[in-house]
Amino acid sequence: MDIRLNKFLARRGVASRREADRMIREGRVAVNGRLVEELGHKIDEARDRVAVNGKPVKRGVELVYFIANKPRGILVTLRDPYGRAAIQDLIPALPPGVNPVGRLDMDSEGLLLLTNDGELAFRLTHPRYEIPKTYTARVEGAVTPAEIARVERGVVIDRRKTAPARIKLLESGPRRSLLLVEIHEGRKREVREMFRSIGHEVVRLKRTSFGGVRLDRLPSGGWRPLRPDEVRTLKRSVGLR
Repeated sequence: MDIRLNKFLARRGVASRREADRMIREGRVAVNGRLVEELGHKIDEARDRVAVNGKPVKRGVELVYFIANKPRGILVTLRDPYGRAAIQDLIPALPPGVNPVGRLDMDSEGLLLLTNDGELAFRLTHPRYEIPKTYTARVEGAVTPAEIARVERGVVIDRRKTAPARIKLLESGPRRSLLLVEIHEGRKREVREMFRSIGHEVVRLKRTSFGGVRLDRLPSGGWRPLRPDEVRTLKRSVGLR
């Protein structure tokens, strides 16, 4: 059966479809010994031989799925060229080809998914699938109901309005407020910028759920394989079986 080359690479755990397209544009992907130059190229996954950076893509890659509770100060990248703490410092035994799913900035903490299932990672981070992500956000000052309603409707960040959000006020005081925030986008530093737009700096941000999978009691710095039911939950959320 013919399949798009980027989807084939995602299924084999090489990269997400977006990353696979970048590899193709950079001339790093060959089919039957010839470099592929155009995006959208299709292959017969049962017969064609695919190589990335000169190395054949294995057909029988075992797909693995992990959840981690990222502490503050860890970069969401496998390795940092400047020597800052990164994911492989948190999980030294991470299997080859496993990558973080989506963003979680250095100063934020909480739930991080990791997998070599490129198709699942692509769908979990694509805006079309509207995957819910929940955070607790501690912000400076007392947040009013009117301000919450304004953020829920959407605010303009970098000349583009954010998608509607769901926000619940958990604690309120003159100096700090604690809120539960659910969003369906994955824009850079989105929650922080949403509250900054209404005059409240986020001082602590923790992701507690992603696509129906919850952090629960996993300790800070801890990680584990996802349970089969959690993997099924993620796949159902993006229309995969």
